[in-house]
Amino acid sequence: MTRNGADALVEALVAAGVDTCFANPGTTEMHLLAALGRHPGMHTHLCVFEGVASGAADGYARMTGKPAATLLHLGPGFANAMANLHNAKKANSAVVNIVGEHATYHLELDAPLTADIEGMAETVSDVVATLESADEVSAATNHALAEIAGPSARVATLVLPNDVAWSPTDVAGEPVAPAPALEFDAQAVARAARTLSEGGSGVALLLGAPFVTARMASLADAIQKKTGCRLFAESAVSRMERGGDTPPLPRVPFHVDPATEALAEVWAAVLVGARAPVAFFAYPGRRSELLPKGCETIAVSPLLADAEKALEALAAALEAKPEPHRPTLVAPADRSAVITPETLAATVAHALPEQAIVVDESITNGGFLYAYCGDAGRHDWINNRGGSIGYSTPVAVGAAVACPDRRVLTITGDGSALYTLQSLWSMARDQLDITVLILANRSYKILANEMSKIGAGNPGEREAPLLSLDHPEPQWTQLAQGFGVSAERATTVAELDAALRGAFSSSGPRLIEVVM
Repeated sequence: MTRNGADALVEALVAAGVDTCFANPGTTEMHLLAALGRHPGMHTHLCVFEGVASGAADGYARMTGKPAATLLHLGPGFANAMANLHNAKKANSAVVNIVGEHATYHLELDAPLTADIEGMAETVSDVVATLESADEVSAATNHALAEIAGPSARVATLVLPNDVAWSPTDVAGEPVAPAPALEFDAQAVARAARTLSEGGSGVALLLGAPFVTARMASLADAIQKKTGCRLFAESAVSRMERGGDTPPLPRVPFHVDPATEALAEVWAAVLVGARAPVAFFAYPGRRSELLPKGCETIAVSPLLADAEKALEALAAALEAKPEPHRPTLVAPADRSAVITPETLAATVAHALPEQAIVVDESITNGGFLYAYCGDAGRHDWINNRGGSIGYSTPVAVGAAVACPDRRVLTITGDGSALYTLQSLWSMARDQLDITVLILANRSYKILANEMSKIGAGNPGEREAPLLSLDHPEPQWTQLAQGFGVSAERATTVAELDAALRGAFSSSGPRLIEVVM
């Protein structure tokens, strides 16, 4: 078999350590598909919707710290992937999108699937390139991979025309070294240490970064105890190590009013891998910037720098030494009780297995989950940084592929889950150890709250149908079973506890519809 442009691309990916591809190919990707099959270093996973492929690549990258690839079909396939690529970019997840394109001489005919792939890709990518010849494929791929391994870019999209994919080439580009990682600001550390030591509760220490490690949580906790500052993680963190002897980190509240209240007395904020917090949306009569007017901000480390190293330096400057955290798990819920946000959280906290990965898209009914699970066994917590719903079940697929020895729990509302329910098929296809909790309140309840908060009034008789999921109600157990996933329904704490423990003790995917 003659080596071609598709082989050159796959070889470059594998040589750089990209060994996993979530794919939804079409005719223009057949040479790429063949190349993937010819290279044993690449592992492929079929996704029956492109938004599942892009979300799975995001989840894989979050848990491994290295890129995953997607294989997408032309412009419309890329368009289907864009919502979860938006989330991946906001999460600073390393993803390489490989998008097949019509042959170069076919483009001028404006065939039905012709589209502006580069134009779409630029909105959700840091690096975009169309590969013009087979001989340039290897070098261009190496340059893109170096960019997303560097200090500022994370999502790359490579567009490969079909004739470039099938054309022969014997050119192999040299690996490209990424630019060095950004360092924390030593002068800002000294300034932050002075401000923290003098400011007490008037100073906030705010943590971000793509990965908040257990060590970061311990260092931040030690700084808070030493100085009396207010301590927060960002309201959504891409990945956070929690539980066991790791001190729980409070978060900036998601909703604008409690967030503004929590930060109202802050006159200085120390940012470690974080941005100054802003509201999700603009609301009449409310500030979009959540810190008070005139609040001083001290950025200790850039967004993609080594935030743990910055915290080490800050703790050393303050002589703040971490101490072991003694977890105190919340009391278990009454087993005969109905399922409410609070009993849900207590039940999950008690059932959560050691080293679980929690993918949280609970929104309306998840208000207690993060706090109650803080003293559960060791686990990782993943949140949606981009806000485009339908992220959690695809991200769970990627996390489970990345960590086959760990249990994945994804918690999502029934409205959010409908966006990417095709991910259930991928879970069944690969027999992934994922438990899906569908919080079924039969509505887009958050939108009813938002309608009033944004000043549009309360939902009336004509608006209410656009915010409800009844008539008909989604039958989640039947939907899951249709995709090959075992499923059951829970209406009480006892039923939920039994279902969770049964799912965590068996192999393969399981869906639990939680009636709220």
